[in-house]
Amino acid sequence: MEQSTLEQDVIDAESRDFYCAALDVLAGARVDFLVGGAFAYGHYTGIHRHTKDFDLFIRPAHIEPALAALRAAGYTTELTMETWIGKAFQGESFVDLIFSGSNGIATVDDEWFAHAAQGTILERPVPICPMEEMIWSKAFVINRERYDGADIAHLLRAHGEDLDWDRLLRRFDAYWEVLLSHLILFGFIYPGERDKVPAAVLGHLLGRMQEQVSRREAKARICRGTLLSRTQYLIDTEQWGYRDGRLRPQGILTAAEVDELNATTDK
Repeated sequence: MEQSTLEQDVIDAESRDFYCAALDVLAGARVDFLVGGAFAYGHYTGIHRHTKDFDLFIRPAHIEPALAALRAAGYTTELTMETWIGKAFQGESFVDLIFSGSNGIATVDDEWFAHAAQGTILERPVPICPMEEMIWSKAFVINRERYDGADIAHLLRAHGEDLDWDRLLRRFDAYWEVLLSHLILFGFIYPGERDKVPAAVLGHLLGRMQEQVSRREAKARICRGTLLSRTQYLIDTEQWGYRDGRLRPQGILTAAEVDELNATTDK
């Protein structure tokens, strides 16, 4: 009841109707979706906010059918970026159709749906993004204009003991240092809540860090800061000669995909 009351307070009727209609359109087109963003965050943490957008996570193969269905329903649509997001608009409100992270990490796959939570959003039952995948995708949002670290800290505070830590570790894989950085900050932010992160998880990651420090490796001239911010590390790759950490084989994106992302970046 608290969630519905808060939603009623912060969402105008036009936006609410648009969001509900978009859900109906996608369901009618048999496009599987998960509610994410502010609505999922509010579901898990009790912190509610509204920013005129409604985040829905879908599989990459479903972006074109989703946009086509919404377009046929009379909404303006766009494939905003071929690598990760499309949009549907009505007035000042819009629905984000997200199928990956902008850095190529956290692509929506079947596991997102297999581990989805069930909740009530906009007074209707919907599947909600799993906490583990929310943390995985938010961990890389460290921009000048947006930083999702507080969201991660609040998710850990609310449900750290409920997380599938094995899956979370597997999700971060080669980017385990990013997870470790957020866990260390969590302990700093909430010193009395440190037990929300299993000691074995933190010990494992700190052990990997110690091994890394002990190893003598050839210095790789790579900047992985672009995985965290599309704007703040372009000087490294464009002027200082660092290889972009988003690029294959170290990263996931092709040179053409990186160029497309950079072309839309306000430097």
